[in-house]
Amino acid sequence: MNVRYRVELSQAERGELAALLSGGKHAARKLKRAQILLAADGGASDEDIARTVVVGGSTVYRTKRRFVEANLEGALSEEPRQGAGRKLSGKEEALLVATACSKPPPGRARWTLELLADAMVELTEHEELSRETVRRRLAENDLKPWRKTMWCIPKVDGEYVARMEDVLDLYAEAPDARRPVVCFDESPTQLIGEVRQPIPAAPGQLERYDCEYRRNGTVNLFVFLDAHRPWRKVKVTDRRTNQDFAVCMRELVDVHYPDAPLIRVVLDNLSIHSAGALYDAFPAPEARRVLKRLEFHYTPKHASWLNMVEIEIGVLRGQCLDRRIDAKQQLVSEIAAWERQRNADTARIKWMFTTEKARQKLRRAYPVKES
Repeated sequence: MNVRYRVELSQAERGELAALLSGGKHAARKLKRAQILLAADGGASDEDIARTVVVGGSTVYRTKRRFVEANLEGALSEEPRQGAGRKLSGKEEALLVATACSKPPPGRARWTLELLADAMVELTEHEELSRETVRRRLAENDLKPWRKTMWCIPKVDGEYVARMEDVLDLYAEAPDARRPVVCFDESPTQLIGEVRQPIPAAPGQLERYDCEYRRNGTVNLFVFLDAHRPWRKVKVTDRRTNQDFAVCMRELVDVHYPDAPLIRVVLDNLSIHSAGALYDAFPAPEARRVLKRLEFHYTPKHASWLNMVEIEIGVLRGQCLDRRIDAKQQLVSEIAAWERQRNADTARIKWMFTTEKARQKLRRAYPVKES
């Protein structure tokens, strides 16, 4: 740094720098360069500027040099940085992507960044490759080979479409107290107890609970949801058998809808969801009496999302069950309180998917295409 550059600003340039520093959002580097130029114009030494602006002496020198050799904009703007070259060529990057999408080595469940780096060293002429290089190249291609998701692929055939449109048409009907539509499903729930009592929250301190817990078995939740009015019912049972399902259907007929001549029930394809379950549980006359007032409507296989009660179960888990509950009786009490409040709030599921929308969005999947 033998050359000493002298900064002499015009009145307009001083005004521009003052405006830059007075307000607005700008990069910190740009603001520091403006401060350097104003201080240099005022006659301050490089050492004083570096100490006042809190930058290195080389930064002061480069800023003054760029002002003298270029102009004010050149001094304020960012110089292009060369940086390190990409370690992987286009062909090598394609090889990395193909490797990440292939099966992992024997004995490993999935690819890791370290495994991929080692594989690329073996497949290319690189002597070493960092996991960060691998991570960046995978991120550019939106790849995370250590993650996977389960996907249930439905077979969209005539039976699938028929069941889907049947359920959607039920939801689209006007409410009818004599022929209600009730969605039904079940969900297992673990009873989890504390090994050590949690420490309550305090000002400035979150509630703390121990990572260790005690398993106290499981129970089953049978959930009813009226598709057209704000009503739901949750029944807690020890098991999920034909007998339990049959009892739920009899309670639906005799307790929950005693005045309805016919109840349309939407349910999935679980083996216990059948008319035969009632004959397994009750004498034939009783089973026939209950079934005469029930009409089962099944969702397509692998399409439980069409059952409106699935949404309600998600709400139940998020609002009530997202915590440790260690005893069945406590679980029954907590769910009953949630149920009463939600019914009192007249909460309903706002179902937006209709048969018309299904024919538009899924038209390519329908077995016979519309002309």
